[in-house]
Amino acid sequence: MPTDSLNDVAWCSSSEMEKFLCNLLLDSTQPISERFRALFSLRNLKGPTPRTALIQATRDSSNLLAHEAAFALGQMQEQESIPALTAVLNDLSLHPIVRHEAAEALGAIGLDSNVSLLKHSLNSDPAQEVRETCELALQRILNLKHDDDTNHDLTAPGISPFKSVDPAAPATSCSSVNQLRELLLDEEKGMYERYAALFALRNDGGNEAVAAIIDSLGSKSALLKHEVAYVLGQLQNKAASDALSDILRDVNEHPMVRHEAAEALGSIADNQSVALLEEFTADPEPLVSQSCQVALSMLEFERSGKSFEFLFMRTPIVQ
Repeated sequence: MPTDSLNDVAWCSSSEMEKFLCNLLLDSTQPISERFRALFSLRNLKGPTPRTALIQATRDSSNLLAHEAAFALGQMQEQESIPALTAVLNDLSLHPIVRHEAAEALGAIGLDSNVSLLKHSLNSDPAQEVRETCELALQRILNLKHDDDTNHDLTAPGISPFKSVDPAAPATSCSSVNQLRELLLDEEKGMYERYAALFALRNDGGNEAVAAIIDSLGSKSALLKHEVAYVLGQLQNKAASDALSDILRDVNEHPMVRHEAAEALGSIADNQSVALLEEFTADPEPLVSQSCQVALSMLEFERSGKSFEFLFMRTPIVQ
């Protein structure tokens, strides 16, 4: 069913909607922005049908879509996804950004049984960003296990005010923005500690905190920089626009960082950001060009007052 046809339907059964969304997600002939609409809609649903479609999407020819599908599976925290995510993590033929997201998803699900899977890739994956993600995920699981001894809630650490399952819980040992800034910018500190400082600064959200986050875009780690760009998109603070624009323009920057910068600029959505996104829809790197296309599509829906996700009602009104 074409998307226009679905938008004309006032009422749709849940099974019909799931089938439509799964078919759209997996249809490589459809525009990437429409496939992302399906993906974002499916990640809010539970059950084997959405999960199976998202698992299939982790093998998509679009690395952007594949990595987002792995991210969605982690956010859903369904244990049934673990074998598929493990297979993605171990498949070195897949793009590092997809493997990275599979590792992060295993950390988000948070089971102790995932430790051995992550340790294997920590010691063997050739991509630094994947190894660093495994380090993060292992520390998150360790923290979950420690926390479970006291409150028996596996999902509490890492749940942010932005409703995302974060790869690290915000730091609590630092009492000031300056201390958090020093920790975030310290190249000698472990990745989990720096992520924890990043999320604490994000949750603070003040001008000094945002400035510290922007400064960390100069980090040596592509993994950290991509998360910094993601956080700046969550904050939607226009003070980050210039720095994110510089990242997007830098063709020598890691594609995963440029991709997150593009999405963050879409969230900030000032005139300069929108113009730059339009320019880079033709970037030769698909992770970047597709990110710009999706960001502009999301912005168009937001400005029109419509939901980017597909919405439906289960039962028709009897007139």
